[in-house]
Amino acid sequence: MADDEDFTATDAGASDTYPIRAGEVKKGSHVVIKGHPCKVIDYSTSKTGKHGHAKAKIVALDVFTHRKYEDICPTSHNMTAPNVKRTEWQLLDISDGFASLMDPESGETLESLKLPPDETADLDEEVKAYQKLIEEFEAGEKDIMVTVVSAMGTDMILSQYKATE
Repeated sequence: MADDEDFTATDAGASDTYPIRAGEVKKGSHVVIKGHPCKVIDYSTSKTGKHGHAKAKIVALDVFTHRKYEDICPTSHNMTAPNVKRTEWQLLDISDGFASLMDPESGETLESLKLPPDETADLDEEVKAYQKLIEEFEAGEKDIMVTVVSAMGTDMILSQYKATE
């Protein structure tokens, strides 16, 4: 019976999200609205009404596409919050629309991030920022560092800067 079990997965068991009460959400924190990981930009509460619950109005921007989402829910109810992770990587190469990145501390490489990502295809400003990154790299700039944001199983390059020695 023990021969049937497979323990080859290397996941540490961390969840993509965790519960948070709507009344505990603050400006600058992260929540999931309509299935999107978002950063809260505005938060307000209303007084208890005829049905007895104070309501929280949450306005947030998607951490990847910067689209605005809103949600209204009772402050006593639970919402989900995404585990958002930001990491710094060095850009090694761009080929076939994908970036080849290296973690400067561990030497680990990552080659699965598309430039520009499909999620930003209809956002002109975002596409221009990715085009600028590609142009700088193709012009011979070698010390380009990028910030990769990870949330809910999605990784995306969100910002760039030149490394300083």
